[in-house]
Amino acid sequence: MYAPSSAPSSAGTHTDVVPHPDDLARRARRRVVELAARKAIHLGAALSMTDLLAVLYTRGLRYRPDRPDWPDRDLLVLSKGHGAYGLYAILAELGVIEADLASLPGHPSDAVPGIEAATGALGHGLSLACGMALGARLAGRDQRVVVVTGDGELDEGSNWEAAQFAAHHRLGNLVAVVDRNRLQQEGDTETVNALEPLADKWRAFGWRVTEADGHDTGAVTEALAALRAGDGPGVLIAHTVKGKGVPFAEGDPAWHMGELDAVQRATALAALARGERP
Repeated sequence: MYAPSSAPSSAGTHTDVVPHPDDLARRARRRVVELAARKAIHLGAALSMTDLLAVLYTRGLRYRPDRPDWPDRDLLVLSKGHGAYGLYAILAELGVIEADLASLPGHPSDAVPGIEAATGALGHGLSLACGMALGARLAGRDQRVVVVTGDGELDEGSNWEAAQFAAHHRLGNLVAVVDRNRLQQEGDTETVNALEPLADKWRAFGWRVTEADGHDTGAVTEALAALRAGDGPGVLIAHTVKGKGVPFAEGDPAWHMGELDAVQRATALAALARGERP
C-alpha cells in the first residue's frame, strides 16, 4: 500500500494528504492532453490506463513519492512502454518527476526518476517482472512487483513463457494488470489475433484471476486487494476504453498515436472538464 509518508502535490510541495485516485487520474489526464498538443504521443494507450496507475500509486503499491529510490518500495514495470507519457504524468503529479515531460523519451527509461525498468519492446515486461519478483524473494525482501501490460502485446509468446515461469515458481509477490482496451495498432484485438477466453488462459497457466472495470477506481482497488492474499501469481484483467476521457479518441485506433491541433486540444480539455463535474 501507499506509504504513510507525505504525498507531494502537483506543485511538488509535500503534504500529509494522500491524493484520491480519481483526483490524481483527472490531473494526469489533463497533463497527457496538454502534452499531446505539443508533440505526437501514444494518446490512446496513455489515457486507457490512467485510472489503473492512479490506484496503484495511491492504494496498490508500497511507495514513497518523496523517496522514489526507497529500498522497501514495491516495484512497477510498465510493459506497454508506448504508454510512457501516462506513467510520466502520474509521477509528475506526485512530484517524482520535475522535468518537462515533453523532453522525456517516448518509452520508459530507467534514467527517469521513478521508472524501474526501460521497456518498449512489447512482450518483455512480464519476464522482467518475474526476475524482479524472484530476486526479491531470494533476497528475503518483502517486496511486491506489479507489471502493467497491454492486451495487444499478449500476442507475444514471451508473455506466456513468463506466465508459466511465474506459476512454476509460485511467485505470490507478482501481479500482472492487463489494460484490456481491446485495441492494438492494427485494430480490434479479437480481429487481429483473438485473445478470448483470456481469463481462462491465465487460469490454465496457474494464475489467480480477477476482473474489473478499469475506470472504476473502487472496483480496481478491491480487485487488487483480492490478489494480495493467496499462493502464486495473480492477474487483474482491467476492462478499459482506449483514449478514455476524450470522446473523439475513445475506441478509435487512429488515436493509437497522434498530435492534437488547437481545436482538438480545446475540445479534449472541455470534455475532461465536463467529466470532472459532480
